[in-house]
Amino acid sequence: MRPAIRLATADDLPALVALDTLCFGSSAWSTVAWTTEFERLPEDRVILVADEGEVVGYVVLLVPPVSLDVVELLRIAVTPGERRTGIGGQLMTAALSKCSGRTVLLEVAAGNDSALGLYSAFGFEVISRRRGYYAGGEDAVIMRWREET
Repeated sequence: MRPAIRLATADDLPALVALDTLCFGSSAWSTVAWTTEFERLPEDRVILVADEGEVVGYVVLLVPPVSLDVVELLRIAVTPGERRTGIGGQLMTAALSKCSGRTVLLEVAAGNDSALGLYSAFGFEVISRRRGYYAGGEDAVIMRWREET
């Protein structure tokens, strides 16, 4: 069964906090941070979830109301047991459909090969690098996507 990609609701908050903790460990957002994200819906946040009867993935976008401003892909995750099943691609497709005519930026750990592969497959290009950005000294890679016209 392919998951339904839908807008997150407040009922999804506990599942998102749990999935974020599972995927990001000590770098996970707190419940307070997630609550703040939900408070910004639909002002400038879009949170999409992949739902298979339970939340198995999510993506969070910062979408400024001014169309000339850059969109930021803040977070994307898929539960470990569902990785490499196409859910990440479904989430990216849905997220980018919310960004028509806009530029999207993201940052990713330089050693996260699967994420770098996913982003590259969707047309993101490396534009910069932040040396030693993450705990442990790992670099952050900054990537940009622009819709092809």
